[in-house]
Amino acid sequence: MLQFYNSLSKKKESFKPIKDSEVKMYTCGPTVYDFAHIGNLRAYIFEDLLRRYLKFKGFKVVQVMNLTDVDDKTIKGSKKENISLEKFTEKFKKAFFEDLKVLNIEKAEFYPEATKTIPEMVELIKKLLKNGLAYKGDDKSIYFSIKKFKNYGKLSGFKIKELKEGARVSQDEYDKENARDFALWKAFSEDDGNVFWETELGKGRPGWHIECSAMSIKHLGEQFDIHTGGVDNKFPHHENEIAQSEGATGKKFVNFWLHCDHLIVDGQKMSKSLGNFYTLRDLLKKGFSPASLRFLLLSTHYRSKLNFTEKAVKEAEIKVEKFDEFISKLNAVKSEKGIKAKKLIETASSDFENAMDDDLNISLALTSLNDFMKEANKLLDEEKLSKSSAEKILSFLNEINSVLGVMSFEEQKLEKELLDLIEEREKARKEKDWKKADEIRDTLKSKGIELSDTKDSVRWKKI
Repeated sequence: MLQFYNSLSKKKESFKPIKDSEVKMYTCGPTVYDFAHIGNLRAYIFEDLLRRYLKFKGFKVVQVMNLTDVDDKTIKGSKKENISLEKFTEKFKKAFFEDLKVLNIEKAEFYPEATKTIPEMVELIKKLLKNGLAYKGDDKSIYFSIKKFKNYGKLSGFKIKELKEGARVSQDEYDKENARDFALWKAFSEDDGNVFWETELGKGRPGWHIECSAMSIKHLGEQFDIHTGGVDNKFPHHENEIAQSEGATGKKFVNFWLHCDHLIVDGQKMSKSLGNFYTLRDLLKKGFSPASLRFLLLSTHYRSKLNFTEKAVKEAEIKVEKFDEFISKLNAVKSEKGIKAKKLIETASSDFENAMDDDLNISLALTSLNDFMKEANKLLDEEKLSKSSAEKILSFLNEINSVLGVMSFEEQKLEKELLDLIEEREKARKEKDWKKADEIRDTLKSKGIELSDTKDSVRWKKI
């Protein structure tokens, strides 16, 4: 039975979607004021792992990932560069989709933009005003009264007993110590420059929190199955989403809340001042492969902190290379003689699925996969695996990779010059000219090709 740790109930629960065989999921996307850093990418890869595993389990997934293109940060950035909000955010939207492609993150069904969902936000705020949960402040902005929402704090554990009546906060981000009634609609201020909309609510712009409620409800309905994001979004953002969504509809907003923990770098919080702030582009310039970065970012359980180090990336690179080498060895099997691998595959499949069913326990799932590869490699090295068994293992790996997204099944090709050298060496071996064979082996190694001789053939791999 598939189980997830629900941040709302603070315990693991068996997962059952509202509609049989279909999962509706909202994942927090980027605020497009800068390039995504590796902490953001860790969250996106966790959400991709979740999406892929739900599909692996046979569910149809409808995923919404928002683009926050109007908030305090985007306005500040566009003013600093003295360009329009649209022009400022466009380059970061483009970079975001480039990052998803590089890291092999599957596309969501919808990528709504906040600036294109203003009418839906206005309607939601009007419902909150009608229901007595929102009010207009003396600054003409519209605020949500958190004391009037009975269960405020049920996600984050925030207690509102000592909250000062009528105290308000207009900025998008704040901590529990500074909690106040939050802005749903911000009346126009000179600080916003040319960023405003003329609506029934007055001239102004939306607050950050109402944006996600409007975008999720528009595409997924008033109730849906899963909402994900980083643990730092629990308060105030997700708490406010629940309050304003349920306050407007009178229905339970989301059944399962899944939050991934922080990414730290070399044991420290990531920050530009410490010089340990990395975007994907920074890491690619260092020569790290996208597959190794993806593997590292998904290989720690999502509810555990991930310590990102260059050493860890290099170790991930080796693990990805082992997958490629294993696949290459399986493709090289030609003999129909050998043992059947049915039981080996069944055990590995069951172990992998049991681990992932337990709140996406990726660490245990990867351990089981590694154990399977060790056993299969032993059979390969002893030339005890038949071609049909090798093909079945490749098929199994393809299924696993539909979840992991880090393996390459494209057959590696060599230049004719190198293939000719391998053929020349094989001829020397048949003629028992061991000196020449060794010389050619050394030449190939100097060109980055390592050979491995078997009874019937020779295998090669790039090093």
